Amino acid sequence: MERNAQEELKAHLIETNEEFRSLASQHTEYSKMLDALEAISHLTYEQELEETRLKKQKLRLKDQMEAMLSQCRSQVA
Repeated sequence: MERNAQEELKAHLIETNEEFRSLASQHTEYSKMLDALEAISHLTYEQELEETRLKKQKLRLKDQMEAMLSQCRSQVA
């Protein structure tokens, strides 16, 4: 699927699907939190653990969103 169509599908799901919208919102929030941690030059051990936890949760959310996108694409095809 071309990138533009992928982005359109994401936008459609954000508008029409509460679960997808929630996942996307959480994903964005985790990205912001990671950006804040990555701006720190020397992380404490606790900050490193938090960074790892956030990365894993962000990836889990991305996987869930991709599964929903894939399911939506298969219904359209």
